[in-house]
Amino acid sequence: MCLYSSSVPGRVRVAVRLRPRNAEESVADADFADCVELQPEFKRLKLRKNNWDTDTYEFDEVLTEFASQKRVYEVVAKPVVESVLDGYNGTVMAYGQTGTGKTYTLGRLGEEDTADRGIIVRAMEDILADVSLESDSVSVSYLQLYMESLQDLLDPTNDNISIVEDPKSGDVSLPGATLVEIRDQQSFLELLQLGEAHRYAANTRLNTESSRSHALLMVHVKRSVKGRELAHSSQNGNSTNMAKSLRPTLVRKGKLVVVDLAGSERIDKSGSEGHTLEEAKSINLSLSALGKCINALAENSAHVPVRDSKLTRLLRDSFGGTARTSLVITIGPSPRHRGETTSTIMFGQRAMKVENMLKLKEEFDYKSLARKLDIQLDKLIIEHERKQKAFEEEIERITTDTQNQISEAERNYADAMEKERLKYQKDYMESIKKLEEKWMMNQHKLCERKDQTASTAEEVAELKKLLSKETSLRKAAEEEVNNLKSQLAQLKMSEASANSESLKLRKMLEDEAYRKEKLEGEISMLQTQLLQLSFEADETRRRLDRGGPGKVPGDLDSLISQVRPQVNDSVNEEKASIANLFEQVGLQKILSLLEAEDADVRIHAVKVVANLAAEESNQQKIVEAGGLTSLLLLLGSSEDETIHRVAAGAIANLAMNG
Repeated sequence: MCLYSSSVPGRVRVAVRLRPRNAEESVADADFADCVELQPEFKRLKLRKNNWDTDTYEFDEVLTEFASQKRVYEVVAKPVVESVLDGYNGTVMAYGQTGTGKTYTLGRLGEEDTADRGIIVRAMEDILADVSLESDSVSVSYLQLYMESLQDLLDPTNDNISIVEDPKSGDVSLPGATLVEIRDQQSFLELLQLGEAHRYAANTRLNTESSRSHALLMVHVKRSVKGRELAHSSQNGNSTNMAKSLRPTLVRKGKLVVVDLAGSERIDKSGSEGHTLEEAKSINLSLSALGKCINALAENSAHVPVRDSKLTRLLRDSFGGTARTSLVITIGPSPRHRGETTSTIMFGQRAMKVENMLKLKEEFDYKSLARKLDIQLDKLIIEHERKQKAFEEEIERITTDTQNQISEAERNYADAMEKERLKYQKDYMESIKKLEEKWMMNQHKLCERKDQTASTAEEVAELKKLLSKETSLRKAAEEEVNNLKSQLAQLKMSEASANSESLKLRKMLEDEAYRKEKLEGEISMLQTQLLQLSFEADETRRRLDRGGPGKVPGDLDSLISQVRPQVNDSVNEEKASIANLFEQVGLQKILSLLEAEDADVRIHAVKVVANLAAEESNQQKIVEAGGLTSLLLLLGSSEDETIHRVAAGAIANLAMNG
């Protein structure tokens, strides 16, 4: 997600740089004056049409042949580099006739003399010095446009890179180009040397090493906006630490494009032939297309022919787009090349009329936020699994104990049932045996005493009574069996209550987690109260110091008499708040904060203990609670001057108590 701020107008800035005469011109043009006259103090240039007439042109900067490379960088490229570091797109471009010093101005490495370093090397030095390699990134692409073919100078096999335009924003990107991240200046210099080795050059009459391609160096700078993030955090001080960590980082993206154009030249003067002639035609066609676009933009034409050449498509953002653009035009002093010099000057004049609308490009870094969320999610999952495992182990333990109790009860019930069954079976068999014996005896008596009918009837009645008694015993046995069945039902009910107890234990675990969170909140509240109380104690101490005893002139006696009761009331309120903290928090908790890892917490804790020690009623309690030992240990282990001063005062108060 990209965010664009409001557009800011910015005109294309143009500087002109004069090359000194070379050895050939010093001999051939010894009798002729230079075709141009520079007035750098007025930022003006005079072009001699002939021996009598001159035309005057004004530029943003006029650089003589004596201007240093550092001076050229500061007036031409440094404002653009600073804009790129702030999140804008920027372009620095050199335009001029072959042999007038474009490559020297832009791409000089300065290996032998650092003063000769060009704009590219100096720009990268400023970028690397301003960014933080821990949170920011700098990456580079190096390309050349040769014969209308966009080639990668860092990977010569990649010789047909496509140009992609965003239909919404109009931004131009090269997704197929090699992108190398830069960590230091030395690796960047090695990268430039590699690219220069693959660039096309040829020997012509105008230049022994004439560039036959347009070179483009693209530097992508991505920076995290920490200041705004901290300001946003301070406005939402009540948010939790988790909410702060989930806030996406604001990132600004700037792109610096440095363009070293191939020199414009006339075929008859350069002496190009064969393949070199075809190269010159291609160069002149692309420069001609660029000139048409500049003319259309300068005249506010409704149609700008940016699609006539790949060069104009690549520079679409630089002229009439959203980039801050600086153009340096290079000219020579020789009157033989007055026509080429005039064409170059007119190109710069038209470019000064082009207006760009600068846009600040910002976006949220959701990738780093996603990584933070993944890490936090993993931690939460691990913690949840740990608690879930502990909970399942507890449930399993409770279930095992319940099953053991049920098994034990079932075994006891089975043993009791078996004993009762055997007992009643034994009694029943003994009763049957006795009845059979009596019946046999009765039968024998009947045989012997048939005449004793009355006696026999009585015996039958007695047998009936015995049989009735046996029947009642059997009913009692059945009732006992029913009682045992009811006991079994009660055991099953106890099993159900055991399950209910396991549910209660689960709820107790959840309540324990809630109490833990509440306890952490109370600890945080206590720390806040401690910090606030320490701050109020410091304020009261300073007010007491300002309103301390001393002799005041007579005119101020009435004022002091009005202020002193207010100071005394403040002291009483402070003592009351310290006493309330002493009663609510407890001395042991306050003394434990003397060993806190946070230095601010230790400072505030020792201030509170010092305030408590100032009261004689608290001194004995502090010594008995081990406060004197804690203060001595803190005094020996801490190097903080404030802790030393406050702890020494508290120890002195405790020592005065004896």
